[in-house]
Amino acid sequence: MTTPSGAHAPPAGDGALWSAVQRGDRDAFTALYHRHADAVWNHAFRLTASRTLAEDVLAATFLAAWRRRTEVVFEAGSARPWLLAVAGNEVRTQWRRSSRQLRVARRLGPPPDVRDHADGVVASLEGRRRVHAVLDAIHRLPAGQRDAVALCLVAEVSPAEAARVLGVTEATVRSRIHRARQKLRALLPEESS
Repeated sequence: MTTPSGAHAPPAGDGALWSAVQRGDRDAFTALYHRHADAVWNHAFRLTASRTLAEDVLAATFLAAWRRRTEVVFEAGSARPWLLAVAGNEVRTQWRRSSRQLRVARRLGPPPDVRDHADGVVASLEGRRRVHAVLDAIHRLPAGQRDAVALCLVAEVSPAEAARVLGVTEATVRSRIHRARQKLRALLPEESS
């Protein structure tokens, strides 16, 4: 931004940008997108282990943000925790959709014969299997624990920020993370050794 005197003005904070977005300012929304898109995509990728799904979640997150612009207020001033929470919800939606598609595919029967692939692909698939095992275990946690883990452990949001977004106390977030870690150790014994 440039002031009338030609000097550059400091970039607007999320609160100021969001106020402009609430009035329908597409440029402010674009600025907010550019400020937080990488964090949202990285969070989605960590939760899905899929670049394609992360792109879908990124798009769905900002579409939801635009659609809900008149009803959301950022009390802490940063849009990032809220956007990450929306992305987590979008991941769960994608996960449910994938689960339904998998059930349909199982009913259709096994796929036709698949050609043998190189050893490198096998190693890559093994790594993906481990990531998906961890993600599946996270998705099997109770909702409160899953949200705390997704925000604090996966997206590396502070417990205080997570508490504000989730509408609970910081102690509750820390307690949920502690219980979630215990459950994840039980669900993933070979991953924790």
